[in-house]
Amino acid sequence: MKLFEFALIYRPRQTKEQKDNGESPKAELIQDVKRVMAIDDKSALMIAARAIPEQYADKLDLVEIALRPF
Repeated sequence: MKLFEFALIYRPRQTKEQKDNGESPKAELIQDVKRVMAIDDKSALMIAARAIPEQYADKLDLVEIALRPF
């Protein structure tokens, strides 16, 4: 098994108001860096996906999983 680190980041879409003002939406850190042991990167991604909180279940396309082998 290998050691991986992951973090979960929510990147909301830009609203019309923000676009008109030249602002960009602020990303939100959902899960700080966490270390896991997994067989490969696909298994590590599955573990990370399971860590996504329920409140983001309807916004999965806006959640980024940052994963790296250690």
